[in-house]
Amino acid sequence: MKTVDINNSLIDGYLQLLHNLSPNNKLDLISKLSLSLKTDITDKRKSFKKSFGAFESEKSADEIITEIRKSRTFNRQIESF
Repeated sequence: MKTVDINNSLIDGYLQLLHNLSPNNKLDLISKLSLSLKTDITDKRKSFKKSFGAFESEKSADEIITEIRKSRTFNRQIESF
């Protein structure tokens, strides 16, 4: 079976299951589904934007550079031949 066929059969199964619900319950379900779609879209947009976020700091670039250089440690030992 193709993915489209499986999705259509799932939707048909849900529709048969929900057929006996009252109109108020159906409207509640519609509103909850639409709300979940809106939150899914905003979450995806936020996560996409976060993946391209810049490094945030109160320090200037020069301060960060000097801090990195000061934190370096050298343990290089020159061996004689």
